[in-house]
Amino acid sequence: MGISFNEQFDQHGAWRRDFALRLKQLGEWTRTHRLADTAVQAQLQRLEAQVRADKVTVAFVAEFSRGKSELINALFFAGYGRRIMPAAAGRTTMCPTELGYEPELPACLRLLPVQTRLQPLALAEWREQPEQWTHLDLDLQDPEALAATLEMVSEVIRVSQDEARALGFWHDDDPQDNPLPDAAGLIEIPRWRHALINLAHPLLEQGLVILDTPGLNAVGAEPELTVSLIPQAHAVVFILAADAGVTRSDLAMWREHLSPPEGTTASRLVVLNKIDTLWDALSSPEQIESQIQRQRAHSAEMLGVPEQQVLAVSAQKGLVAKVSQDAALLAASRLPALEDALGQGLLGQRRAILQQAVSQGVGSLRLELGRVFNIRRRDLAEQMLELNGLHGKNASVIHSMRLRIEQEQGEFDESHARVQAVKSVHLKLQREALHPLSTGNLKLVLTQLTQALRQPGFKLGVRRAYGDAFAELRRVLASTVQASGELQSMLASSFKQFNAEYGFSLQVPNPPDMSRYEADLARIESGHLQYLTFSHALKLAQPAFAERLVRALGTRLRVVLETASSDLQTWSHAAVAQMDSQVRERRRSFIRRLEAIDRIQQAASSLAERIAEIEASEAKLQQLEKQLCGLTDDLLEAVDQVPARPPTETFSA
Repeated sequence: MGISFNEQFDQHGAWRRDFALRLKQLGEWTRTHRLADTAVQAQLQRLEAQVRADKVTVAFVAEFSRGKSELINALFFAGYGRRIMPAAAGRTTMCPTELGYEPELPACLRLLPVQTRLQPLALAEWREQPEQWTHLDLDLQDPEALAATLEMVSEVIRVSQDEARALGFWHDDDPQDNPLPDAAGLIEIPRWRHALINLAHPLLEQGLVILDTPGLNAVGAEPELTVSLIPQAHAVVFILAADAGVTRSDLAMWREHLSPPEGTTASRLVVLNKIDTLWDALSSPEQIESQIQRQRAHSAEMLGVPEQQVLAVSAQKGLVAKVSQDAALLAASRLPALEDALGQGLLGQRRAILQQAVSQGVGSLRLELGRVFNIRRRDLAEQMLELNGLHGKNASVIHSMRLRIEQEQGEFDESHARVQAVKSVHLKLQREALHPLSTGNLKLVLTQLTQALRQPGFKLGVRRAYGDAFAELRRVLASTVQASGELQSMLASSFKQFNAEYGFSLQVPNPPDMSRYEADLARIESGHLQYLTFSHALKLAQPAFAERLVRALGTRLRVVLETASSDLQTWSHAAVAQMDSQVRERRRSFIRRLEAIDRIQQAASSLAERIAEIEASEAKLQQLEKQLCGLTDDLLEAVDQVPARPPTETFSA
């Protein structure tokens, strides 16, 4: 059996910290030797921030009483020696709960009242209003007090049917899913809409985010959960009861909220929990194993996933085994197999994405710094030719050479106006490329969809409105691609002229690939289309639900377009920053050439000294280039290594 998920995540965290430190040190090295312009430095900083702050989200989804919270305790919090998340019999987690770590906040529990559903704000907007959340400090040194505070996520309130209806927990036209009223006719609903737990747990500190969800009725009432939070999770663990298999409500939850798009089942793990209920003293181990395998095969067939992605465990026995350090019981619980699946699948996938980002970033850095080295090498060669030509020349010839260099410098300074003109056109084309991705334009795109969802009664035209909205968004991306292509063509033409006239080595990088954002739109559209079926017609008929749905859609689409805009801006700035960098290098070259002439005019011996300095500069340049190759080679080689600890030494300056 492989190492546990906790240990694999520890290694993943160490790997990320190692890379972040190496990238930071590489950035310091380039700054020390004045090798990188602001665009390259910004690229390194973004890459370092991406690696250091990368989040891995695992969503745990199940109907009530499937042992979901117990599984979270067993996987992540056994080190406390007791249950931390509420996991008593019956309903426990009543509201969606996120466990993560934000270093700027103290250990705390934040709770959003369920009454906020009555207001037309998306959950993302409520996150920006901390004063609307109930805030409770957590004592991490007292596990019992910690567990007692976290029990609040299980709190309920009793409201009238009218209140339950307004909040989305009572449906007159769909009575089979309604909760049972008590003797007074009141309805039990969650007290809180959403919970955020900030813990300085080792795994959470390293970027793990755990999303604990309530049962089907509560999940369906919160569209932002099912169209935003769960779809964006890197892995979804769907939990069933081993003795019952896939029940009707389990199947409804899977089909309506979790069924992955075709070809993406790898992000779904199905857990048959509570296998200890099958440990019958009257059955042989072989018979018990046969029952488990039948349930696995049947569940895989019902849910349409490969059988190897259906794992049988006992969360309760696994937790007990970890707390009591009982290796035999832990093996019998089969929890390590689930940890291995999470580690190998989820973390391997995230690490591959980061590896690709690091490799691309380092490759881009090498290319840009290679241009800087070529410019400096060419300038040194020109200076060497000039100085060698001064051997045996008198003062008037040296003076004439100084005048010629000054003339070249003056002619080059005239290029400033042309550079500024190119940058002016560049800014205009950049604005044209970015405008379709603006928040204001997104609001216009969603106007028709919003109007369709606000129609009273059944939304007969909403599917067409959805199709029109996403077709317009795809057109927006296409127009951005076209505009960025025009920007690239303009820069390529201008760079070609500058290269010919001034000996630059400007080269326009390829614009960002917008196809991945088209894929994001397709996934979002697929996730929302599930709400346009007849089974959701009653929910869509509720104005409040429809309003929350379109707000959740707008929030997620805004993230996609803002990310696309940021990538486009980064590319655009990096492309034009080459001009500033090479103009700056050329001006430094003129200064160095004039200083050399002045020194030679002052003393004949300075000529030999200056030639020796240039030769030393050439050797230093070769040394720096060799150092850069070595540093970046080490960085790329470290991609395939998981260090036991981050490096502490610093790169030599």
